[in-house]
Amino acid sequence: MSISSGFRWRSWFHVVLMVTSISSTLARHVAFVPRGSPSSTTAYKPVILIHGIFTGTSTLNDLVRLIEEAHPGTNVTAIPLFEHLESLASLWTQVPKFVEAMRPIMEQAKSGVILLCYSQGGITCRGILETMPDHNVHTFIALSSPLMGQYGDTSYIPMIPKLKEDVYKFCYLTTFGQDISVCNYWNDPHHRSMYLQHNKYLPVVNNETANAKSKEWKANFLRLKQMVMIGGPDDGVITPWQSSHFGFYDTSEKVVEMKDQEVYKMDYFGLKTLDQRDALKTYVIPGVKHTNWHGNKTVFDCCIEPWLV
Repeated sequence: MSISSGFRWRSWFHVVLMVTSISSTLARHVAFVPRGSPSSTTAYKPVILIHGIFTGTSTLNDLVRLIEEAHPGTNVTAIPLFEHLESLASLWTQVPKFVEAMRPIMEQAKSGVILLCYSQGGITCRGILETMPDHNVHTFIALSSPLMGQYGDTSYIPMIPKLKEDVYKFCYLTTFGQDISVCNYWNDPHHRSMYLQHNKYLPVVNNETANAKSKEWKANFLRLKQMVMIGGPDDGVITPWQSSHFGFYDTSEKVVEMKDQEVYKMDYFGLKTLDQRDALKTYVIPGVKHTNWHGNKTVFDCCIEPWLV
């Protein structure tokens, strides 16, 4: 299929340059030391934090402080991988590296861990949970994450033009579109067949496309004891904001809520099963901008702290 000559390729030039710079840093070994005493006998489960796009572990400092103040002695680890521009690497590149970094923490946590993932980190963590058969994540907290994808313009990513109608051409119809993380969860409701055919990440973790490991990945996801989803109408970045609760647009750009989504009704990856176990918790918090979720004490007190046990 040819690409419209009217598509503004020049707008993507900077993105392509960023992608070429990523390859030189992906293999770098990153050492990190978990916060909290490794010999602590605290009853609190270790907490693993995964940051969002164009950010790094320092962005989560307020969240780390809130956790440590509420639950002294908790082992809190914000994993310093794929930070800043490196966060543009494809999610299938990121997922195994995060798995490798998380494994030693899990091996030391006999009662399981809490996995708290912010923004793009949430959709990355879905891949981690599905592809890691021996994970012991007790509770997965998705903090303002595009769990069902993204379809919308945002000033948060300034080099991506305000051309949501055309982004599919880059993400789905170029040889390098799927090498960029954003394209891995770009979900264009007006080009559904292209999304299913060319998006190499979100349809796969959703089990919407043929996958020889679909049963295994569903079983891995269902190892969760609890999933917590946090988002709100004033987020300003996740579009639609209901994607943070597994809602998404139909072809008319009307939001279809989670329980009416095919992936839920057909239980493709275990979402309905978790719900039937009473293992899903959803929070809708108005008045919070996207970059403020992880430092907002009200959000922490009502929606995060109760699940860090």
